[in-house]
Amino acid sequence: MHPPEFKLNNPPEDLISAVKFGPKSNQYMAASSWDGTLRFYDVPANQLRQKFLQDAPILDCAFMDIVHVVSGSLDNQLRLFDVNTQAESIVGAHEEPIRCVEHAEYVNGILTGSWDNTVKLWDMREKRCVGTFEQNNGKVYSMSVIDEKIVVATSDRKVLIWDLRKMDSYIMKRESSLKYQTRCIRLFPNKEGYVMSSIEGRVAVEYLDHDPEVQRRKFAFKCHRNREQNIEQIYPVNALSFHNVYQTFATGGSDGIVNIWDGFNKKRLCQFHEYDTSISTLNFSSDGSALAIGCSYLDQLPETPATVPHPAIYIRYPTDQETKQK
Repeated sequence: MHPPEFKLNNPPEDLISAVKFGPKSNQYMAASSWDGTLRFYDVPANQLRQKFLQDAPILDCAFMDIVHVVSGSLDNQLRLFDVNTQAESIVGAHEEPIRCVEHAEYVNGILTGSWDNTVKLWDMREKRCVGTFEQNNGKVYSMSVIDEKIVVATSDRKVLIWDLRKMDSYIMKRESSLKYQTRCIRLFPNKEGYVMSSIEGRVAVEYLDHDPEVQRRKFAFKCHRNREQNIEQIYPVNALSFHNVYQTFATGGSDGIVNIWDGFNKKRLCQFHEYDTSISTLNFSSDGSALAIGCSYLDQLPETPATVPHPAIYIRYPTDQETKQK
């Protein structure tokens, strides 16, 4: 039996930009970091299986299949790594750094979102870009893809909703209901809406259907805040991840806290213990049985402390009690 939570051996040396479980797997996981590494772990064995190193910080990664991982980095390049053969190749590039990488299973391609205000679709077999989509003059800050649906959150607090079946134009454009810069956006597993978080301790739950009845269900709430001596400390909510089975979601903040929420009944299900530094990234495995928690110091304090906590990845096996709607 595995403990309910443990720390992964051989974590990245610098800010952890993404942790992602392999498709239909809670055994294999990839992590990307500002240290220029893409790491591939066997989670139950608590073992680093492969480490690829490049010159530039990696801002995101995604699995294509269980042995192929892609990464997007600060040098604008999209790379493909083969875990079995250790081969790596450059697939192509954006004009500016690639902030988001997602596997678009629906078209068996890779989607990349960049600070150059575009999303690109890549055919990985032919290693070429098959479409470039302008994101309305906003840098891509966060992106989520399920089946044919894509939501893109941009630097100017806009949300663009796209459909992979007809990419000539976005199907919807929304203003963020949060006043401050977006940190993360994730589609509901049922694709009926999305959740987004901001730098200002808030999360919004939004629905795509324009029907006024449906729109009445949308809401935003404050979280990742605490009061000390009557001063409210407000922390960025950096990470979101859905439990695909229960449709509940986890949030991770710069306060070192992970919460699990039931967005349909508007309540918090649980809060884990405090971690020793900011939660920079989160990912539930596809069956929701495991949650990867990436912790990295994010300059959240006014002055850098004498000892900055080392980046760490925790694997937690949450209980139904913690993740299931009550």
